[in-house]
Amino acid sequence: MVIKFTVGNFLSFYENRSISFEAKGISELKQNTVKINNHKLLRSAVVYGANSSGKSNLLKAMDRMRDCVLNSVKLNDSDELDYSPFLLSKKSEDEPTFFEVIFLDQNKRFRYGFEYNLNEIVNEWLYVGTNSKNESPLFIRTVEGIGVADKFKEGIGKEEATNENRLFISLVAQLGGEISKQIIEWFKKYNVLSGLDHKDYNGFTLRMLHKKHDGCNESLALFKKLELGFNEVQITESEFNPLELPDSLSKSLKSKLVKEMTGKTMLSMKTVHNKYDKKGNIVDTVLLDKDENESEGTNKIMDLSGPIFDTLISGRLLVIDELDAKLHPLITIHIVNLFNNPETNPNNAQLLFATH
Repeated sequence: MVIKFTVGNFLSFYENRSISFEAKGISELKQNTVKINNHKLLRSAVVYGANSSGKSNLLKAMDRMRDCVLNSVKLNDSDELDYSPFLLSKKSEDEPTFFEVIFLDQNKRFRYGFEYNLNEIVNEWLYVGTNSKNESPLFIRTVEGIGVADKFKEGIGKEEATNENRLFISLVAQLGGEISKQIIEWFKKYNVLSGLDHKDYNGFTLRMLHKKHDGCNESLALFKKLELGFNEVQITESEFNPLELPDSLSKSLKSKLVKEMTGKTMLSMKTVHNKYDKKGNIVDTVLLDKDENESEGTNKIMDLSGPIFDTLISGRLLVIDELDAKLHPLITIHIVNLFNNPETNPNNAQLLFATH
């Protein structure tokens, strides 16, 4: 579970800014918190703010840190880093971006972070301990070198093999370090989604429903509970047909899609609706294409259901920008309650979202 995330010199943030899931001073709504070891943590948190206040950039920072960690292993010596400093100050242009996250995993508290510019990792650190007062470093990296603690044996002897533009934790994990792999795996456990473009995760939900993976039954139950206006859904599988590509696509993009998708199958979702006679009696059912016939809000909650229940079942972190966009307020409340209720969230998953 996430305890705290901090970002500095990134997009609209110059000075360090943090979001904390700690609930030390909160005595009400106890079911919305979970206690692990000495930490009392929120199951859900929301970032409120006006336009241009930095809400989305905070979530982008979490996504960027995740990408840096997971993609560091792919970098060549000469590759530049994905560096987006605060641009409204001459001073910040030459300073590193700062990312740090404190989290619990397998009953251990870790504090991991790094600073970087366009060409190199300037600082990197990993601490472990039950709280901030008794934590100890496993390694500390500066521009002058990497210091590895004796208890971080997996990192000893690998200091000189680390490229300037690559994270030390990534190298050690690649070489089989157990603690390092644990850190990398934790970063794989959280997803950052846009609430404005739900098509990005539509495919995940379709596959989950089609293959009846974990979360399928919960998603179907959610559709019924929310009374979205249809009886059930049907997932159909068909071979890719290039003639069905939109005319609005460029020739180059069409050519690329045809090359990639020829011979593959496509999934689509239909919703089953009742058909009535003049007296209001149900006389038949009709299949409607979900994307073309259902409302934007209905499409969004249906597409979101896959990531939501995957997160709840696996006990991960789900980060959503503009969660409430296009959704009825009661649906947004229901999503939040899924995370806050220990019965629907027995594995201590967390939700972080931004709204106005």
